[in-house]
Amino acid sequence: MASESTTEQQRSSRIPNFFRLAVTERIKTLHERQLLSSTDVQALLTADHQLQLNVADKMIENVVGVFGLPMGVALNFMIDNEDFVIPLVVEEPSIVAGLSGAARLARLGGGFMTEPVTPILIGQVQAVVDGNPELAVRALNEHKEDVLALANSLHPKMVARGGGALDIEVFTHVAKEDGRNMVVMHLLVDTRDAMGANLVNTMCEGVAGLVETLTGGKVFLRILSNLTDRAIARAKVRIPIQNLEGKGYSGEQVRDGIVLANDLALADPYRAATHNKGIMNGVDALALATGNDWRAIEAAAHAYAARDGQYRALTVWHKREPGFLVGEIEIPMKVGTVGGSLETNPSVRINHRLLGSPDASRLAGIMGAIGLAQNFAALRSLSTDGIQQNHMNLHARSVASTAGVADEYFESVVEGLIESGEIKVWKAQELAKNLARKTVERPEIERQGACGKIILLGEHAVVYGRPAIALPIPLAVEASVRKESSQSDRGIYVVIPRWGLEQRVNQQTQGFSGIMAQLVQKMGLAGEHMTIEVFPHVPRAMGLGGSSALAVAIIRALNETYQLRLSLGQINDLAFDCEKAAHGTPSGVDNTVATYGTSLFYQRENETARFADIKLAQPLDLVIGMTGKESLTADTVARVRRSWEHYPARYEAIFTQIGLLTESAKEAVQGGQLNELGELMNLCHGYLNALQLATPELEELIHIARQSGALGAKLTGGGGGGSMVALCPDAQVRVAKAMQAAGYQTLTITLD
Repeated sequence: MASESTTEQQRSSRIPNFFRLAVTERIKTLHERQLLSSTDVQALLTADHQLQLNVADKMIENVVGVFGLPMGVALNFMIDNEDFVIPLVVEEPSIVAGLSGAARLARLGGGFMTEPVTPILIGQVQAVVDGNPELAVRALNEHKEDVLALANSLHPKMVARGGGALDIEVFTHVAKEDGRNMVVMHLLVDTRDAMGANLVNTMCEGVAGLVETLTGGKVFLRILSNLTDRAIARAKVRIPIQNLEGKGYSGEQVRDGIVLANDLALADPYRAATHNKGIMNGVDALALATGNDWRAIEAAAHAYAARDGQYRALTVWHKREPGFLVGEIEIPMKVGTVGGSLETNPSVRINHRLLGSPDASRLAGIMGAIGLAQNFAALRSLSTDGIQQNHMNLHARSVASTAGVADEYFESVVEGLIESGEIKVWKAQELAKNLARKTVERPEIERQGACGKIILLGEHAVVYGRPAIALPIPLAVEASVRKESSQSDRGIYVVIPRWGLEQRVNQQTQGFSGIMAQLVQKMGLAGEHMTIEVFPHVPRAMGLGGSSALAVAIIRALNETYQLRLSLGQINDLAFDCEKAAHGTPSGVDNTVATYGTSLFYQRENETARFADIKLAQPLDLVIGMTGKESLTADTVARVRRSWEHYPARYEAIFTQIGLLTESAKEAVQGGQLNELGELMNLCHGYLNALQLATPELEELIHIARQSGALGAKLTGGGGGGSMVALCPDAQVRVAKAMQAAGYQTLTITLD
């Protein structure tokens, strides 16, 4: 019994923070949960799962290449009390995240429930008769068993598997052009796990002669129908309304908004088209991933939505069960899990195994649940803060990237695209050109710079009176100040083009604007009119002292423009005030390095800072690896402080050990003992890990650095994301390339 529960846990689709992992770690995690085999892992890591050109050449005509799309997984799905990780092939942003979020909420109420789907495909045989069509209909019905026997004789293996032709239906129509009578026989075929198109077409061809004999007419069309209304997938979900709360909305408000949106799609075909397209966003992505004919599935769904003469939503959401939002979907779903086209593509085979190798009936039910989940995600977003907030932002970023917009203008162009409503490549290029032109036309103003920082050893412990070694990152941020005419009533604006930020300084607001308002007030410049332009050269929230460097650069630019004659000490004090406003209880290291730009041995005791320059006996070749995951120093500092308050003796002991390592590192740096320094860095990272500051991304970067020849590697700064630093004499290029190959950004510096 214990082993069964372990297996259930391992195969769970609930994998918190999966999206934060590197690609290799995601694959490893799925393998650990027995969702991928070792062979699958190897194929994914080496890209051997991708369709090869020689194989593609045998699949369609005139092959010239292989076209790829992103392949991801949606998590958290519980369908019929069973966990599923759902493979998806899709290029549209937000679908994977939307499905995973919807599944997480549905999971809290028991997940999705489905009904078995009978895998019936319909073949049509059209006969044109000159006599009485009713006689032809009667003849076909009377000889039904003969028709079925002939059809099944063409595919005895399918019959042996429990499938085959099961029944016929006969309909009459009149040709619009010439008024001739058409008798159309439907051949209902259970194709089991095959998609069945070729099988049904063969049966229709095979019985055509018998149909002509029985009807006395001439057979024309004999082909399958993609309106698979005998293979209906039905799924249902019940979500407690308390689980719908969020974003300032009560559960009842969200429920009622979803129900109202669905009611519109049931009444209005214009809304229904968009509503059903959203459903197919998820269904098509899974169909592609599993090698199924998404075009046929689309055709069936939309035809079924109009079956009563008006095109309607495929889902129904209601509140008839008190305390719950209930959603149901009914959608034609004829899919296959075996056959040549499915088995040719290695990616498709991996995805079927990822799903647990379901049969066709089970896969059809899963697809129905995916359609319902995608619909819920879209309606919930529409009923709260709207899809525009998330989807359009992602789309605009994709368009700006396609347009080749420079980093300096990227965020501004994204904002401009969303504001204009024209999210097109040409519009992105136009906005970028206008921004570049303004930059050229603007008179050049001298910029003032400030350094970023790397904490070599001593982070967090330095807040509690222990020493730290901090090294500068040259010219991390630059800033300039332009005086504006007092007639303009412009006030004070801060512009950071790379971050897409243009903000008026306002003492009444919180955050960055409020901090800047306090700064100009202390500097006696609150009544001035100016534009402060900032040019960061290091990413924000990466633990590289960007906020202090920004403050120092702005203070220096203000000092230069208004001839305030501030000393370095005064600049440092003002920057420290900004740090306190931003981070609560900073150590003072960042602003000191940003101001003085030298390598420092730093310690703060009883609000008194002591720092001394460190002379490097040998150059330090460093590689900084950035996780891409923003880290807010205030959050990690506060988290460590809470732990210290609960267990002061325990944490004081850790801080003391970090302090001793830092003292030893000072001697190693000044003595040129790089091997010793690397070892001390590795030990320090162990203590920082004990403070729960490392993340999977940081650990991967550190492992890559050490494996590629770094003498030492550790996180730097606040942790919880951000960056790490590696000491790499004679291996700087090799380490940086290895990190980049794993998908991370790097910065290489040499200090001497």
